[in-house]
Amino acid sequence: MPIVKNDDGLSPEAYLLGESTSTVKHELIDGQVYAMAGASANHERICQNMARKLGNHLEDSPCEPFGSDMKVRVRDNFYYPDVLVDCNFDESEPYFTTTPVIIVEVISRSTRKMDEKVKLLEYINIPTLEEYVVIEQDIADVTVYRKSDDWRSTHYFLGEDFYLKSIDCTVSVADIYRRVLNEDVRLFLEQQKAGSE
Repeated sequence: MPIVKNDDGLSPEAYLLGESTSTVKHELIDGQVYAMAGASANHERICQNMARKLGNHLEDSPCEPFGSDMKVRVRDNFYYPDVLVDCNFDESEPYFTTTPVIIVEVISRSTRKMDEKVKLLEYINIPTLEEYVVIEQDIADVTVYRKSDDWRSTHYFLGEDFYLKSIDCTVSVADIYRRVLNEDVRLFLEQQKAGSE
């Protein structure tokens, strides 16, 4: 629910000023401010696994990963992706970027519509963006949208890898779901254990 409702909406300048002192993160969408909900343990595990994988891969690269405290600006809207990679970060604007090459969102039933509809349409209009990765937390399903494939979706599951062309990085789905507690992961680990016995 928006916490600001007025005809004119909130300007980007007013939003950034308020966000700099707020104890709660908010996204700005079409002049309205939306409070961000807290994250589950599984959500945090997936974010940390993804950020660690990208961080290790990009250690000696001009590209760098950022976590969920870095905002992305799309026109006058501001979002907090779970993980992003930027290869040309503008240090004059230290609290947001307009040039991500990869954006990652970890979704649940309550955020699926926003992440796969509203944010997808916003993100794919960022000129620098090459890949948008959507990771389910309640089931094991990674969806990658690629600019090079006209933003069509490709799904990846446990036992498979996916490739991020923009940074030349191959990621194992199993690595992304390490320590995550859901039924798909439990069954996958049981099958692996049975296969090794």
